[in-house]
Amino acid sequence: QVQLVESGGGLVQAGGSLRLSCVASGLTFSRYVMGWFRQAPGKEREFVAAISRTGSSASYGDSVKGRFTISRDNAKITAYLQMNSLKPEDTAVYHCAADLRGGPPGVGAALYDYWGQGTQVTVSS
Repeated sequence: QVQLVESGGGLVQAGGSLRLSCVASGLTFSRYVMGWFRQAPGKEREFVAAISRTGSSASYGDSVKGRFTISRDNAKITAYLQMNSLKPEDTAVYHCAADLRGGPPGVGAALYDYWGQGTQVTVSS
């Protein structure tokens, strides 16, 4: 059974930082592109970042470029999202996802096969 479990969310002031983690089980982690998406109340799910299977390439949503960094440690079967210079508009539930297609990190949610339950990030002004 595949499981993706996110952690690291919380309440932070604007300008602060958080690091999210996503631990995978039940799959061969190194075969999956990993992505992060977020969804705020009343809004559509938004692509945040994705990273290739080896970690050699990544893609980012326009709203987080230059502030967020995605990484992965295949030995620890974990993906990370380092979030700096947080803004109130970053408030959302953050989900990690796994994509078995291979190829470059994709931005479309439909590309991803497995999803975690999410972790809440709240940024106060």
